[in-house]
Amino acid sequence: MTAKLFSTLASRLSAAACVLALAAPLLVATEANAQAQAPAQQNQAADTNNPATHPQQPLPGIVSQNIFDVPQRDIAAEAREQQSRTVEQPGNNAPVWREINSDQRHYSSLPDKEAGVLIQRTGQSWRLFRNGVITVWGGWLLLVVPVAILAFFVWRGTIPMKSTPTGRMVERFTPLERIVHWTMAIAFLVLAVSGIIMLFGKHFLLPIMGHTLFGWLTYILKNVHNIVGPVFTLSVIVGFVVFVRDNLPGREDFAWLRGAGGILSGKHIPSGRFNAGEKGWFWVGLFVFGVTVSASGWVLDRIVPGIDYYRSTMQLAHIVHAISAILMMAMSLGHIYMGTIGMQGAYRAMRDGYVDEAWAKEHHELWYDDIKSGKVPAQRSKPPQAAAPARASAGEA
Repeated sequence: MTAKLFSTLASRLSAAACVLALAAPLLVATEANAQAQAPAQQNQAADTNNPATHPQQPLPGIVSQNIFDVPQRDIAAEAREQQSRTVEQPGNNAPVWREINSDQRHYSSLPDKEAGVLIQRTGQSWRLFRNGVITVWGGWLLLVVPVAILAFFVWRGTIPMKSTPTGRMVERFTPLERIVHWTMAIAFLVLAVSGIIMLFGKHFLLPIMGHTLFGWLTYILKNVHNIVGPVFTLSVIVGFVVFVRDNLPGREDFAWLRGAGGILSGKHIPSGRFNAGEKGWFWVGLFVFGVTVSASGWVLDRIVPGIDYYRSTMQLAHIVHAISAILMMAMSLGHIYMGTIGMQGAYRAMRDGYVDEAWAKEHHELWYDDIKSGKVPAQRSKPPQAAAPARASAGEA
């Protein structure tokens, strides 16, 4: 049995040796042929990479030029191009700067979402738009509007009362309405002054104050701006709820608009508690611009959840914030003028809350008619004289 097993194994080993003997010359010939063809293939590859001899081949740095394929960057090809350029043109590192200025996101170990982008090309476009369109045209708008208002005041002066005061007072604004209004007004003035200095201050304050003092001023104003901003937003929301009922459009507003409120002609045009001009300020200035400025400001403060704060997002928010703020400031100048020196008795109405019956009839006749008919109460809040004893008795109790 053992002899038979060894005999079978020896026969199979001899057969394998014969096969290897026959295949060895073939393997040697194949290897020699491959070594002979290798230089030819290298020469063909070098010739293929030459755009001058094969223009249909992909250019360096592009893997595929098929119109249905998305071009991909070949970093190895760009590295070889830079090495070749360094030898042929020492000091010319244009490919490196094209790569840096390509908005391509590369690897970075930093946790920031845009840490892999070294240079953002749209940043230059934003800077030119901010320092060009917004600063130039916005600055001219904030200069032309006050000059126009001053010219109108010189021509027309303060609009006086034509009738004699009766001495009977009507409550125009409740204490809550005045608190909301003055909170909104003070916050708006702080934001407007700080915003103007931060946007335009380098043109008229920096040459006077110098870089150090101006830097500290803008640093302080930036933090004040960010703190007062949420207060302004809250006052806008509360002010909208408080005043929206009396600012709804009515048919009488069309007649007021056609006659421009009688400002130019001096002719009285009846209106409700708020005329069409005041309603326009409420809806456009307070609601549209107020909400836009607040929303964009909150984005700039990076306190809105669910937003990816990329640099492009912040640049867009800054443009929207600056444009809406400038338009709101320009529009507010007319409102401030008519509420202070433009019309007799207007400032006292917001300061004390009361106006004379003659003033109410002369400027807001339809509102006065509603008061006389009992549709609107002449006293909507508790008079101070009646409130004082109540507080005293409560303290004694």
